[in-house]
Amino acid sequence: MELSDRHRRFLMVEQGAIPTLFNLVLNGLIAWLLFRTAAAVPLWGESSIGVDLLATAFLLPFITCVIVSSLVGRHVRSGKVPPLPSAQFPHSRWFQRSASKRGLLLGAVGVFLGGVPIVWALSLGQSQPFSVPSFVLFKAVWAAMLALVFTPVIGWWALANASRAQFSASKSDPQVR
Repeated sequence: MELSDRHRRFLMVEQGAIPTLFNLVLNGLIAWLLFRTAAAVPLWGESSIGVDLLATAFLLPFITCVIVSSLVGRHVRSGKVPPLPSAQFPHSRWFQRSASKRGLLLGAVGVFLGGVPIVWALSLGQSQPFSVPSFVLFKAVWAAMLALVFTPVIGWWALANASRAQFSASKSDPQVR
């Protein structure tokens, strides 16, 4: 079954393009605030490229999952976003986890598929310390790409769970029908 135009817009624009731009700006600002007084940003150390990228690779999907799941649930309940048809619900109970459990899983995936490979590549390439402006730009673009990959998945997962909850509520409450 194909997604409706509203669901496609929701996933591509509201959970794709907008969060990508938001994370570009937010993560650039965070990097600048954290490193603005540094002479350069080394690959390793307490305040470093490696630590920052690995932390971001976990926190971006985790925090996004918790926030987006709550917002999408409200949007589905209020009718701003229509629920998915029941035929489009994931069939596995595994997909019905809480937002925090989904966030922990996606945060771990972010570290292993988004953080470790880039830090490993920088280490293999014997990366020299980045200038602060270079690191701010690098971090902003990298976080935006991470958001572009994760946020539509998080949005779809939240939409599926909110839709399932809406469907279950309407089946058990005769006034909702």
